[in-house]
Formats: sequence, C-alpha cells, structure tokens
Amino acid sequence: MEHEDLKPPAAPARELRRRSALLGIGAVACVGAVDVGAFAYVSGRATPDRLTPGRLADGFETVFGKHPGFRRNHAKGVSVAGEFVASGAGTAVSEATVFEDGRRTPVTGRFSLSGGVPDVADATKTVRGLALRFDLPDGEQWRTAMVNLPVFQDRTPQGFYDRMLAFKALPDTGQPDPEKKAAFLAEHPETVRAMELAKKHPPTSGFADSTFNGLNAFHFTNSSGGSVPVRWSMVPLQPVRAAVKGPIGRNELFETLIDAFDGGPLRWRLVLTIGGPEDPLDDATLPWPDSRRTLDAGVLTLTSVHTEASGNARDINFDPTVLPRGIAVSDDPLLSARSSVYARSFARRTGEPDTKGTVKVTGKHDD
Repeated sequence: MEHEDLKPPAAPARELRRRSALLGIGAVACVGAVDVGAFAYVSGRATPDRLTPGRLADGFETVFGKHPGFRRNHAKGVSVAGEFVASGAGTAVSEATVFEDGRRTPVTGRFSLSGGVPDVADATKTVRGLALRFDLPDGEQWRTAMVNLPVFQDRTPQGFYDRMLAFKALPDTGQPDPEKKAAFLAEHPETVRAMELAKKHPPTSGFADSTFNGLNAFHFTNSSGGSVPVRWSMVPLQPVRAAVKGPIGRNELFETLIDAFDGGPLRWRLVLTIGGPEDPLDDATLPWPDSRRTLDAGVLTLTSVHTEASGNARDINFDPTVLPRGIAVSDDPLLSARSSVYARSFARRTGEPDTKGTVKVTGKHDD
C-alpha cells in the first residue's frame, strides 16, 4: 500500500485506464513497475523507511507467514465462472461496452477469505471477498476486487500497513497485543468509525447471500462526455439469512457455497451508486449517504465453481485499476497502492512452486 504522504501527480483519465488484452504476466509486470515508481519515489528519491509494495508484501508474510505459491492476502479461495447481462441502465453514466443493454459478458471470478493463510479455518466474522474479471470485446477488461464490508477500515496505505502489524495475533493468546492495538486505534479515529459502522452490518450466512462492495470511488464517463463519481456493489438475489453464532466447520463457508450450486446458478445485481459533489472520493472509510441515486446495471450469474488451478482465477491478478473505456480511477490513494502491491504479490507467487487451492471442489462442481 502507498504511504499516506505519497500522492502521485494526477494523470489524464485515458492515462489512468489500463484496457489492453495484453494484461497478462508481461503487462502486469509493467503495471507494477509504473506503480512501484509512483509508490516509492517522491521528489526523485527514495528513503529506507518509506512504505513500498515490497515492504507491504513483506508485512503480510510477517503477519501470516510465508506460503509459497499463494496470494499474500485472501489466500484461501475458489474459482468461479459465469456471465454478466447488462440492463442498459449503466449507459447513462458510462460508455463502457459492458453496460450496453442486453450485452452478455463472460466473467471469471474468485470467492475468498481475507488473510494470508491458505488453509485457515472458516469463520463467519472473517472478511469475505469477491473478485471478478469481465472480458469485454476488443481485448478490454474490467477487474474488481470487492469485500463484504460497508466501508474500508483504513484511509491510507500506511494506515493499512500499520493496522496489519498492530493487530497481528500473538502466538500464546491468538489475539493482538492490547497495547499496540489500543495505540493504533487512538491514532486512527477513522478506523474506529469504520469498525463501528461494520458492526451495524453483521455478516450473513455465507458467500451466496453476501453483498460485496467495491468501496473505492471511480470516475464514470458516458458517451456524451459527462462524468460522475461512482461506487458499486453486488447485491445478492439469493435469500439473505443471518450468520450462525459460534464456531463453524473448518471449510463450512466454502462447502456451503459449493453445495449451493446444486440448486442452480447464483446471482447478484450490480448496483451503481452515484456520488454527490460533497461525497469523498479519496477516503474509503467514509460511507456515502443512502439517499444517493442508484442504477441497477445488470445481473451477474455464476454457473460453476472450481478448485483453484492453472487456467482459472488462480492465475489472475485482480488489479482494480484495470478498467475499460468509460471508467477511470479517482484520486483515492488506496487504488494505486492496491495495484502495485497486487503486482508485487503476483510476481512473487508466480515465481514460486505451482500450487492448487486448498479448498477442493470435486465431482460435477469441478467439471
């Protein structure tokens, strides 16, 4: 993540978009190189204590240990596939082809749990993730990584890094050092507020009935050149049930998700929330008012689930700055930080021994 006093100079919207079909390993490496430069260097020089993508990736390994071949965060997961069918409503705010009425866009995705331990026990309170890659015509892609929190818990990359270390579980108690935790929270009232808001949105029973939020703001531009700030969410069409209290089975969240596909495809509505002039674009800890205009842009339908392996979501870097024409990044400092850290994590794990996911999907589910 990016140091809070590092603010790369603003670039034109077209320069901020990454929409080539060549966003494979080679292009991801180029993305990482660009963002590492913006991340580590200010006024033409770097300093040893400055937060860089490498230091933040090291931080994950310090907290969760080293697990070669796996993501440094959200290490435990499964791959899914399906399609997105647009309603046409999204064209009011974006010229991206993914929003054209009736367009069917192939999607590859991944459900995950936060943390860097690939065989961690499932828990209802652990943050859940849904990452998606939309494969658009002419080689364009839209990649997004969402979580089931209403807001992010940190305003800056430095805050994220410091919180991760302050909340590291102690070996003897399994809990954070109370003094380090208290000291961090005393210095970060924005994190305290974000945590309190999260408590008002308790987790649901599983992945299938979770709402997943993009959290960061983006600029959407329509065919007439009009631009508005947008945040998005995936809202489940499955019935929502409260999470069970107490411990659950080691892989229960994932097993329940896999079994849910027995009943047919799983679906979510893509809801675009249009920000107002006073809504923050550079602070993901702050919610936008519920009164903001929303658009139902279409329906995501997931039809299959797979063990993570070569050729599916395991090999995708879900860089949130890979965007199609009609969507551009905002000045939220977390975006360039996420891009560069994801690239560093991707480079590390692809240079390590080949692995398959720890959640095994068997039988008809893994056809």
